[in-house]
Amino acid sequence: MSILSPNSHILYREIYQKETQQQLWSSGNGSIWVKPNGLELGLGLDRSRNEWRKRAKRDLRSWAFWPELSKPSSVEMEPIQDSEHFDRILESAKELSQPLLVDWMATWCRKCIFLKPKLEKLAAEFDTKMKFYYVDVNNVPQSLVKRGNVSKMPTIQLWKDGEMKAEVIGGHKAWLVIEEVRQMIHNFE
Repeated sequence: MSILSPNSHILYREIYQKETQQQLWSSGNGSIWVKPNGLELGLGLDRSRNEWRKRAKRDLRSWAFWPELSKPSSVEMEPIQDSEHFDRILESAKELSQPLLVDWMATWCRKCIFLKPKLEKLAAEFDTKMKFYYVDVNNVPQSLVKRGNVSKMPTIQLWKDGEMKAEVIGGHKAWLVIEEVRQMIHNFE
């Protein structure tokens, strides 16, 4: 069975929230339903007339409609301009003991351009844990490109403690590259 929805996120949230709702207390006439964030539904409503169910559906739909505004959907990656800038970034990451991800890309590379927004969405997932940067190899000195040991475009590298720990060369499908990058990040958390 397939369901058409104008926004798949709303449909997913509505189905997911309905499954994760928990009934805390039940009596003959009413019950308390609690959403995962602690909001109460159905308090003091007559169970025989299904008022609590109607209100729970309405509240659930409105809750699913409004996205979580406290978390960004994407975080713009910062560009690295030259070797000195790269050294400062590595030093600050080392002081904070925070890994960083560097996307070595080129403006002429179609896969690089296609992959960048997907990496920015991934950056939103790990916003507090690590920083995401990109290097346009056409606009930086070649000494920086040699330092990164980049041979193919796009190359995504994870740096920790001033050293490159792992890399993913993104010559295949973007969703596979993103999953490999996500796995690489989880390995070094």
